[in-house]
Amino acid sequence: MTDRRSFLRGAFAAGVGGVAAASVSGAAASEAKEDTALRGFHGVHQAGVEESPLPRTTVVAFDVIAENRRELTDLMRTITERARVLTSGGVPDGAGITAPPADSGVLGPAVPGGNLLVTAGVGASLFDGRFGLAGRRPPRLTTMPTFPNDALDPAWCHGDLSLQLSARDEDTVVHALRDIARHTRGAAQIRWKMDGFVSPPRPSGTPRNLLGFRDGTANPAPADLGRLVWTDDGGTYLVVRLIRMLVEFWDRIGITEQEQIIGRARDTGAPLDGDDEFDPPRFTADPIGKIIPLTSHIRLANPRTAQSAGSRILRRGFNYDRGVDAAGDLDMGLVFTCYQRDIPSQFEAVQHRLKDEPLVDYVRPFGGGYFLVLPGVRDGGDFLGRALLA
Repeated sequence: MTDRRSFLRGAFAAGVGGVAAASVSGAAASEAKEDTALRGFHGVHQAGVEESPLPRTTVVAFDVIAENRRELTDLMRTITERARVLTSGGVPDGAGITAPPADSGVLGPAVPGGNLLVTAGVGASLFDGRFGLAGRRPPRLTTMPTFPNDALDPAWCHGDLSLQLSARDEDTVVHALRDIARHTRGAAQIRWKMDGFVSPPRPSGTPRNLLGFRDGTANPAPADLGRLVWTDDGGTYLVVRLIRMLVEFWDRIGITEQEQIIGRARDTGAPLDGDDEFDPPRFTADPIGKIIPLTSHIRLANPRTAQSAGSRILRRGFNYDRGVDAAGDLDMGLVFTCYQRDIPSQFEAVQHRLKDEPLVDYVRPFGGGYFLVLPGVRDGGDFLGRALLA
């Protein structure tokens, strides 16, 4: 216990006091460059939600092992400070002769700024009796249930905290995760982690998932995000679903069957009754599903009726590849993430409509969780979760 408390004191002093351990040296970056980076970090909302997905990401869930609310507050301050430093970039401060290096060095002697998005959230389990927060749990934040057709593994589900790190390059993501894990050791430990990637558009349009179809075509327009995504205080609700795709099975069925399962042409991404990816499907002109089957994924997920308009979500998909399983089958699939104001009336409404769709023969959801993405950090005196912990 003494060793743990000593580490906590050192880690929090390094993370919050800032700059003493691996922050940006004032002599290393011009004030103008630093201000530009910090303006990207501060704001009403956290980064990483509205922005187009970057090529590399990792989604991490943590169990909080801090012993009390003060340590939890220190943890959130530390995560905030490290995110601010990592997104700003610069040259880490030097370490003493016998001290460990202030930075892993993965990105070389200087950390590039403006190449990292950090998005943090809290899970329902944080609001148990450990930190005196039981009465502060937002009513819409619950533990993710097991839906029909799920095969959830408890080791890959839920968490007290969520963190998504996204960048153009994989080493930037690795560097950021190592830095945050180092500075929060003793207060939080990783529960599960999944790495993902986004393919470039091929040949154009929305990126494709590992079933070969474009993923995220029907996302809400930016003008609709205030109504569908952001809460009144600047946060949003995140759903993470880790979905294995049985790609070897999928690859053995005909293209016509694949397209009828999805409801879109694989090559162009267009609905089966259209020519372009962004053509709206004309469901009302096809009431019996002669062209786009009534059981197709796009028709069940978004029927485009007045009743379903409020259940639209902001979908962000990332592919994953974990090699092969014990049976020698390819272990790959989708890190599905989506954002909304209200999980029951949005994601869960969609999920219930998708029950027993034909696609379930080719996918296996095995993990994930529900998280509240906290409001953004307004300025240098603010920190993630401040209103919650005040």
